[in-house]
Amino acid sequence: MKALTEEHLAILRRHMVEMIAIHTDIASDELGKSGLDERVMAAMQRVPRHQFVLAPFAPHAYQDMPLPIGFDKTISQPFIVALMTDLLAPRPDDLVLEVGTGLGYQAAVFSELVRRVWSVEIVEEFAMEAESRLKRLGYANVAIRAGDGTRGWAEHAPFDKILVAAAAEEPPAALIDQLKPGGRMVIPAGLPDAQQLVLVEKGANGRVTTKEILPVRFSQLESAELG
Repeated sequence: MKALTEEHLAILRRHMVEMIAIHTDIASDELGKSGLDERVMAAMQRVPRHQFVLAPFAPHAYQDMPLPIGFDKTISQPFIVALMTDLLAPRPDDLVLEVGTGLGYQAAVFSELVRRVWSVEIVEEFAMEAESRLKRLGYANVAIRAGDGTRGWAEHAPFDKILVAAAAEEPPAALIDQLKPGGRMVIPAGLPDAQQLVLVEKGANGRVTTKEILPVRFSQLESAELG
């Protein structure tokens, strides 16, 4: 069988974005809208997801499904990546913190949409690999470090937006503290068998509100304190 060409991959990427649009429309009652932001959808179409999966899974990179990346972790389903990004309402001048870099796909999507991305990954091998992949592909506005994401990245706080790509029973206090007034965080929260994607908003007065969006299933957020 022939290898996929860049033309093939571009077509598959367009189909992926079409599937995201269909999935969004189906979930419109829960989301309160039938479509995602055009900037987010354009970024999803530009970023080469096949470059952020393990080589054996590259032919499946543009299916709307999670894929294994090692260490019992996965790259999230494209619809969920797009939805979480959209919920944050990213702006060109935003400073974004990502918790859970994986192989760097979500960071690459953010790189297309915001001024600067700071990403923390607890698995050192992932952090090194993501840094290599992002650098090779020219995503120069992303910085990565290996560490405990539940503590955020205080040196670069406060952040306009925070995305957490693993589930916690409740949003970590350190991350809420590092969110700017007027900022947003999206995180899977709740018990392992009853997770909800949650939008956290911090008002200009510092008041924090949360809103459940829809059920999800993520791996658990790891902390250095828990080993």
